[in-house]
Amino acid sequence: MSSTIIFQSEEELDFSVGGENKIKEWIKKIMKAEGKTCGQLYYFFCTDEHLLNINKEFLNHTTYTDIITFDYSEKKTVSGEIFISIERVHENAKKFKQPFSHELMRTVIHGVFHLCGYGDKTPADKKKMRAKEDEALRAFKDWSKIAPKHKAA
Repeated sequence: MSSTIIFQSEEELDFSVGGENKIKEWIKKIMKAEGKTCGQLYYFFCTDEHLLNINKEFLNHTTYTDIITFDYSEKKTVSGEIFISIERVHENAKKFKQPFSHELMRTVIHGVFHLCGYGDKTPADKKKMRAKEDEALRAFKDWSKIAPKHKAA
């Protein structure tokens, strides 16, 4: 299976991630550090409402979230679909007093860590996930230069 990472967004968002090649290299580097290889990875950037509908339909949750990950990984090959609400990323960036691009990259890599087997349901798991995200963000020195294209919420 070849390695493919695709970034796509809802048309009405007028969003592009920016710096796609750097981000793809970074994702693969993080997977390699986890002892994994990249298979087929699909990112879909969407609205709160789109993600809420997915949350209701597939997870029976009625709350907004920033990310939903569907894992199709096999053995050490990481594959899946990652849906990210750009509106939630904007809100979280404000909440955590971070630039949008930083919070976006945190969310992008959060999905990868889910696909690598990390959870975030318990306080201990959340702490470990946050540490992995922080480590990955330090490894991606260019996160502040990715320049996503989006009309701020």
